[in-house]
Amino acid sequence: MDELDSAIVRQLQEDARQSNRDIARKVGIAPSTCLERIRLLRARGVIRGYHADIDLAALNRGVQAIVAVQVRPLNRDVVAAFEESVAAMPEVLSVYTMAGSDDFLVHVTVQDIDHLHAFLLDRFTSRREIVGFRTSIIFQHLSRQVLEPLPPVTTRTGKVPGSE
Repeated sequence: MDELDSAIVRQLQEDARQSNRDIARKVGIAPSTCLERIRLLRARGVIRGYHADIDLAALNRGVQAIVAVQVRPLNRDVVAAFEESVAAMPEVLSVYTMAGSDDFLVHVTVQDIDHLHAFLLDRFTSRREIVGFRTSIIFQHLSRQVLEPLPPVTTRTGKVPGSE
């Protein structure tokens, strides 16, 4: 990605509903050039989609938690089946497959503490592959909406790995 692509992506992260003409004006290019750049960014997978930021409480999902899960046996079939089934649960926002002491982090959102307790008892304690889980309630969630590209990693010799 060059600086122009980065500027376009920044504009889309700030407001994906703004018109192509507005983005082009803000980054200083012709609307046709902007449209083509956005098309190429989508084709390369840089832009994966456009999403509405929804207030969870408005959807009756006032409680969020992170559930750290350990499963056994730890093999490809168990991991894939767990990921697929848990990701399909309506209470689950995200599933992260981890390295370290926890195999998964599961971000859930429910109506209240009683529903969180019921969810954990009904959906996690009955699963034979789960050998343990810990739940942390989220009081506040802050996230960065606009990301900038990071500089490439260089070695001690000043070279970018893989660029030789």
